[in-house]
Amino acid sequence: MILEIVFLIPFFTGAAALFLPNTVGQVLLILTGAIHLILSVMVWIGQLSPMLPEFFAVTPEGLLSLLVISLLFFLISIYTISYLKLSDIRKKNIFTGSMLLFLSTMTMVTLSDHIMVMWIAIEATTLASAPLIYTNRSKASLEATWKYVLICSVGIAMALLGSVLVTVSMDVAKLDAPISFSAMTKVAGSMDPMWLKAGFVFILVGYGTKMGLAPMHTWLPDAHSEAPSPASALLSGVLLNCAYLGIFKTNKIMHAAGLADFSGPILIVFGLISMMAAATYILKQTEYKRMLAYSSIENMGIIAFGTGIGGLGAYGAMICLIHHSLIKSSLFLTSGNILLGFGSRLIDQVGDLLGRMPKTFVAFFGGFAGISGFPPFGIFIGELLIIIGAFRTGNYLEAGLFIFILCVIFAGFANNIMKISFNTTKASLRINESAGLVWPQYVLLFTSLVLCFWMPDTLYQTIIHAVNAIGGGLQ
Repeated sequence: MILEIVFLIPFFTGAAALFLPNTVGQVLLILTGAIHLILSVMVWIGQLSPMLPEFFAVTPEGLLSLLVISLLFFLISIYTISYLKLSDIRKKNIFTGSMLLFLSTMTMVTLSDHIMVMWIAIEATTLASAPLIYTNRSKASLEATWKYVLICSVGIAMALLGSVLVTVSMDVAKLDAPISFSAMTKVAGSMDPMWLKAGFVFILVGYGTKMGLAPMHTWLPDAHSEAPSPASALLSGVLLNCAYLGIFKTNKIMHAAGLADFSGPILIVFGLISMMAAATYILKQTEYKRMLAYSSIENMGIIAFGTGIGGLGAYGAMICLIHHSLIKSSLFLTSGNILLGFGSRLIDQVGDLLGRMPKTFVAFFGGFAGISGFPPFGIFIGELLIIIGAFRTGNYLEAGLFIFILCVIFAGFANNIMKISFNTTKASLRINESAGLVWPQYVLLFTSLVLCFWMPDTLYQTIIHAVNAIGGGLQ
């Protein structure tokens, strides 16, 4: 079976769902999610091969992202069915169709090996996800959608320039090789370093905009706040990873070219700036969905920091990438329950979650513990490995700043979580906690916990193969 079918199926079902009745669209949503998960497992065990190997390939980092995308989408689609029954979304067929098209474009990103196909796929994620942000059709959602499209398009334009500069580095060196990431990594040592450095900087800023790295992050809090919770879960748990893939693959070329001393410090600086920006806003945040959005900016900073550190830090960054997707998606789905129950995004208008919505409280508080880096959740393991990696490489000041920012963010995060969980409120509940609104979050958190104690050897080897290319590992 051809590899390309993994993103073609959700593309066609998504296009069909846009014009079909809502009930049919919801069936397609669940069915496509299940088929996509099966196909992703088949990719994992090597049963699918690309029909266009010059454009698409299965790489370790792409496979990891594909597995995370597929599992998250399937669980989010189950939650979405229950969510749509209680929400006031009018164009439900547009919402379900856009979700499927979004899945198609994100899958295409994970399987892209050609540098220009990767750019096209990441640009397509913007177009597919924009209708999800505008779902509520309010003035605020229109502004958030416009900001998202405008800022990300500027970033993508810079990434295009960076991609061109990378190919120019091959032309200057007179190399005759395909412009795929796999081929360029093999000949990176002969590429022109000046043009390659310039290309990396533009790609980092361009894709970093989509990834949510500060100071290019300004679209992210508005988009996550205004989008319905299933869309927010996809944007935070999956889309940010897709943008990171473009940076990661380019960083592999930099390492192969012997330019890790150039790319590493830049990633470290952007990572710390992102964490500081998140800390600044989380401390005085008044909306819980925006708080979760800034937490995503923090975690993208952590991942960029670990990638720049390299070695053990790179392995820790990949661990954080996987567990952030699982836990943050759970938190955004749980925030959807809170919004449906209390009808407000303001922290001061929500309270006594323990007494009012106990099932949601368990998922919400568990997600808080996980995303804050409490043991035994995987974020704790990833952050610990990054800190050890930073000390090993002599980045003592950076490691100290990293730890300090984590403490500040935890203080701000914990303060707001305690208010939501235990403060008294006179607000009346609007919903009952049905199984479909809570168990997807439980599965996500349970998966994160299981991976901390037991990881399939094939998954472990996939992570090792991904980070080996940038000098990462457990040694």
